Amino acid sequence: MTRYPRDLIGYGPDAPDAKWPNGAKIAISFVLNYEEGGENNILHGDPASEAFLSEIIGAMPWPGKRHWNMESVYEYGARAGFWRLHRLFTGYHIPLTVYGVATALARGPEQVAAMQAADWEVASHGLKWIEHKDMSEDEERAQMEEALRLHTEVTGDRPTGWYTGRCSENTVRLASDMGFDWVSDTIDDDLPYWREVEGQDRHQLVIPYTMDANDMRFAVPAGFSTGDEFFTYLKDSFDALYREGQEGAAKMMSIGMHCRLLGRPGRVEGLRKFIEYAQSHDDVWFARRIDIARHWAYAHPPQTRDLIPSRMDRDTFVATFGSIYEHSPWIADRAFDLELGPVHDRHEGMANALARVFRTASEEERLGVLTAHPDLAGKLAQAKRLTAESTAEQASAGLDALTDDERAGFVAHNDAYTAKFGFPFIIAVKDNTKATIMSAFETRLNNSREVEFATACKQVERIAWHRLRDLLG
Repeated sequence: MTRYPRDLIGYGPDAPDAKWPNGAKIAISFVLNYEEGGENNILHGDPASEAFLSEIIGAMPWPGKRHWNMESVYEYGARAGFWRLHRLFTGYHIPLTVYGVATALARGPEQVAAMQAADWEVASHGLKWIEHKDMSEDEERAQMEEALRLHTEVTGDRPTGWYTGRCSENTVRLASDMGFDWVSDTIDDDLPYWREVEGQDRHQLVIPYTMDANDMRFAVPAGFSTGDEFFTYLKDSFDALYREGQEGAAKMMSIGMHCRLLGRPGRVEGLRKFIEYAQSHDDVWFARRIDIARHWAYAHPPQTRDLIPSRMDRDTFVATFGSIYEHSPWIADRAFDLELGPVHDRHEGMANALARVFRTASEEERLGVLTAHPDLAGKLAQAKRLTAESTAEQASAGLDALTDDERAGFVAHNDAYTAKFGFPFIIAVKDNTKATIMSAFETRLNNSREVEFATACKQVERIAWHRLRDLLG
């Protein structure tokens, strides 16, 4: 059995309206990463110096040595950058969320006090600002547990949110196990969403973060060079999302900041311009992530689905989808062996999976599917021996309530069609009326068998699509 775990569909084309408080058209979440004093440093027991997100071009780790300039860059963030940003946000009365590295918070008690006095949310950003990709699952779990302990000791409160940043493939699952109100180690959507926690009867709220509307691009090639570039990018992002909110599909905008980067005087004015631009609009909600989490839990509680195809065993899968193609459960049986995942848990994905099997079957097998279909308004219908699906479909077009003349016309056309092509006339009746069905009869009787075989197969797929939409929603 092959199952593909990545979710490449999310909300799909029908993302919900966020319904932000007071009819806000957009929720803006400012996030300040506080990492200064938690970065790689041999003073912290790390094997080498830091080399990530700094002013130093082409920085490399120095094994076994302190990197004085790198340390100074991070120290600027704690000594000057933090306070500049603190004055900015408190001056505009805008709340934010802090991603606080626990060891950095422990080394910055005055900064922590200022965060708390401003009523900023202080979430956990892990124990240390280091890579987690090569850690074993047990080691990463131990680091996370120690981060929670130290964070609670330093701030007086257990954090309600989590973001590692330099994460591993296990991070989100491990954070979900620890019972946070929200987790942000994804950059995969413009809205929060619920994620089922493996092995637990609950859902984890995920509030996606951002790597594009983020001052980290001041420290990477082809990123921002000036505060105006940062402002322009934030403005364009805001305009697009605000417009979507005006159209009834309100979204969330995350903005990532770092004390040592955006806290520099040559960059902060771009942020100031954006704050003033956003505040000049009506219906903008400046929210901490915990505020977003509480709103989402109230307005969009998690929904439990009864039918999740990619998680079914074979017997359940075939029992559920075996009748989608008329009397042909072998199609579902073969589809079970495809690479199924979350994209197949919706009707479009499952329709595609079953159609792939049908399209690659032999002509003889496909002919068997065609001949398994009943005549429209034929003897089986009159004898009430149709499948439940066929009965409902024919009734939807009024074929269960024909006049004697209409029934005679259908019988005559059925007989002529079957005699010519060797299989019954098939059409997705849910797309049609009695009149359009009769018209199609007359048109398609003039086709060659090759053309009509292909047409009938397309109609079989369309019928399956309707059945799956009814089943999976």
